[in-house]
Amino acid sequence: MTVRLLKFLYGAATVIFLLAPLLAILPIAFTSSSFLSYPIPSFSTRWFAELANADAWRRSIVNSLLIGTGTTLLSTVLGMLASLALRRRIVFGSTLRTMFLLPMVVPAVVLGVGLQILFAKLGFPNTFAAVIIAHTVVAVPFVLISITASLDGIDYRVERAATSLGASPAKVFWKITLPLAMPGVLSGAVLAFATSLDEVVLTLFVAGPNQLTLARQMFSSIRENISPAIVAAAFLFILGTIFLGGLLAIVHKRAARSAVAG
Repeated sequence: MTVRLLKFLYGAATVIFLLAPLLAILPIAFTSSSFLSYPIPSFSTRWFAELANADAWRRSIVNSLLIGTGTTLLSTVLGMLASLALRRRIVFGSTLRTMFLLPMVVPAVVLGVGLQILFAKLGFPNTFAAVIIAHTVVAVPFVLISITASLDGIDYRVERAATSLGASPAKVFWKITLPLAMPGVLSGAVLAFATSLDEVVLTLFVAGPNQLTLARQMFSSIRENISPAIVAAAFLFILGTIFLGGLLAIVHKRAARSAVAG
């Protein structure tokens, strides 16, 4: 009993330590003041209204959603294809896997400079396509890890049984492999979307004035004038993350029930 109590207290202390900064700053999103200060004079939604009405903030939110959606689709497809290829025993498989994961450890500044030069050579710098590709570079490793973990949990005998019954490789993938790996695919897609929303450094290098994202707008606002609107934007970020996390939890729970029922 004592050990369980100590584990609970340790876990609770860890959660409080991680969430305390958020709990301290997020209430300022509802302040009526123009400064980040306590105590809050009165509660107001003026800063959320500014996000909706100010052209720069509104445009940055729309751009972030467009770029995030494009990044999610592209990185999920590429991550799925890479995971399927690396699942088989191929020559230099471990080396290829390491290369796919390199964007996670390479400094973002190095990636930003390299991608900026590459896009300039290819003739489409400062475009939405350039930003989506840049975000995909850093999002694919997260998708790869998530999908690979799901594929590793699939019993090969299930797919072989479908093949022995006359199913084509494409049908085995759509009817067997993809449904079983769907929790990992969805997890990777959510991680890719979150990575795109949060990316600032690469965006600074490859995006132009028309590709202003929410994270870049927040960064610019901090440099120019610290406003509670930044906290309001962060509040929306966190709400979106909690919503996506809740959806993932539901998907994983249903997948676990299906596995038990099967």
